[in-house]
Amino acid sequence: MPFVSLSTLNQAPLRILLICPDGEVSLTLAGLLQPLQMAAKALGPARLQLELMALESVLHPASQAPAWPVAHLCLLVSDDPLSALNKDEGRILLKRCQRAPFWGAVGAAVLWLARSGAMEAARTALPWALYADAGEVAEHAILTPNLYEIDGNRLSCCGGAASMDFALCLIGALFDAQLQAQIQEALCVDRIRGAAERQRQALQARFGVLQPKLSEAVALMESNIEEPLATDDIANLVGISRRQLERLFKQYLDAMPSRYYLELRLQRSRQLLRESHHSIVQIGLMCGFSSGSHFSTAYGALFGITPREERQRKLVPGRSVLPGS
Repeated sequence: MPFVSLSTLNQAPLRILLICPDGEVSLTLAGLLQPLQMAAKALGPARLQLELMALESVLHPASQAPAWPVAHLCLLVSDDPLSALNKDEGRILLKRCQRAPFWGAVGAAVLWLARSGAMEAARTALPWALYADAGEVAEHAILTPNLYEIDGNRLSCCGGAASMDFALCLIGALFDAQLQAQIQEALCVDRIRGAAERQRQALQARFGVLQPKLSEAVALMESNIEEPLATDDIANLVGISRRQLERLFKQYLDAMPSRYYLELRLQRSRQLLRESHHSIVQIGLMCGFSSGSHFSTAYGALFGITPREERQRKLVPGRSVLPGS
């Protein structure tokens, strides 16, 4: 189910529930909470209701506690992997989260959710600093180095500053581009990073020790955008055969080296189209495309729009910025 499927949540009011450890104040929570609070204030309770709930009250409700709130989107938010939770508490927490049609985690809580088995076969944005602790999780969840992921009804975000990008994209998908742009401007956010953008250290953290050849190959690609290297050259430079290199990329990145390299160059071109004043032809050349038509065709195949349309969107105020859009 693609990210835009969140737009099917057209209930009024739409209820979003955030669960976090009591007293936790973090960049992850603040980055997620502030845009959503602004959206709730702008829309009013008839359209959006936002509730922040302490983890302790979820696990151990008071005898006179009110009924569990109905939520359409439930997110577990924490910069702690919640490793202290016992099995009974874990079952309670997971059951509560999964009552919502869409649910997931933000920050280090993503690791707990993955360890619980809830992210089985789902693309999961785990904070790069926790890859060393992921262990057997990598055999079940599909860990990605991206800022956030929406896989069916399961959501994950690496947290930190990316939680604000995540919240703004949720607002754009759940409501409209005008509200998203209004909050983006009020928060002085120049650009909303998309889900496909990578955590800078994630690949190194995940593969640097266990798969140094893969990490070295990706680093070579990242440092040779303007003049792309051939797959055989990359394999020779890292000291393995082409077949071994292809096997590593397929196993750990689910792509052939040439495809991964192409998408890396196109992601860079997208960033330049949005943030620089270089001409489209210049950007194509800077990202290793000798032909304008090849650049346009490849860009359209990945993003669904041409480089010219991407540049025009930059000039149109109030556009919605969604992953893959």
